[in-house]
Amino acid sequence: MEQIVKTYIGSISIGQPQVHNNLCLFPLVSGQRDSLDYLTLEEALNGQVISVAEVSEGGSVPELSVLNTSGRMVLILDGEEVVGAKQNRIVNTTILVAAGAKTVIPVSCVEQGRWTYDTPEFRSEGRVMASKMRASKAEQVKFSLRTSGCFASDQGAIWGEIRDLLCDMEAESPSAAMSAVYRKERPRLEEYARRFGSVEGQVGAVFAINGRVAGMDCFGKPETFAKVLRKLVESYALDALDRKGAGASDDPETAKAAGRFIRGAAACRLESRPSVGLGTDCRLESAEATGFALVHEGQLLHMSLFTKRRGASEGEPSTRMARFSQRRSRTR
Repeated sequence: MEQIVKTYIGSISIGQPQVHNNLCLFPLVSGQRDSLDYLTLEEALNGQVISVAEVSEGGSVPELSVLNTSGRMVLILDGEEVVGAKQNRIVNTTILVAAGAKTVIPVSCVEQGRWTYDTPEFRSEGRVMASKMRASKAEQVKFSLRTSGCFASDQGAIWGEIRDLLCDMEAESPSAAMSAVYRKERPRLEEYARRFGSVEGQVGAVFAINGRVAGMDCFGKPETFAKVLRKLVESYALDALDRKGAGASDDPETAKAAGRFIRGAAACRLESRPSVGLGTDCRLESAEATGFALVHEGQLLHMSLFTKRRGASEGEPSTRMARFSQRRSRTR
């Protein structure tokens, strides 16, 4: 697995930066392509060939049931939000669901104050969790995998971060829903989304906020990246709005930092385990970065890597994890 990840990273080159306000995007271009045939979650939901529902009538906060009725695999991305049922959730890691398969997937609640049915099944509103929270969740999941073998997050920490974000962005929500921030900031997020576009051969991007690298997301082929670019831009843009920097830095020093970040990805330590669905989940870590990659049939489908928060130490998340058995029964 390590060689697959390193070969993929070695195929990447950095394009000319795109900038809006304090957010800078460095395109990642590669001639490498995965040969796998799959739908994105958005495509599968729009085509009504996948259903996402509570695991039972009573529900379980950290789990959802996914039924793929299509003849193709479905790629569900880390941090994607599904809305409805008993409470809104985000996905804890990137998952490749087999054609015709029913799978229980690990999720986190992003709406603390609701535990009643809104709709029988979940829908998508085209959102990915803010990049800073995705970074924290990646650390939490890595720690959970090491200690319990589960793709679990620290639910209490996630609720706390959402409350902080609601407060910082002055967004109101009776149920403390992450979606309230996106609704409030919709005009500004759309302005960011309009300013960034994919270039030929682009499989991913490194994002910098206020001149500091925040993270990167890259995929096995340009077609996948193009389909999810808007979600990713808005995910990083929300943090850019929250951090209220004076302006984006696309100077040579920021470009050099982006290059170092990519080279650092190749030097990360790697831990491999079977994924929730198809393929192998690879956890990446160094003193400066944390993240993961999903590999299937010798091909990398998605890799996310985030800059660790200043002062974070290796090996442990910033919060203590509740046991999975305790979290499973928790509803509020």
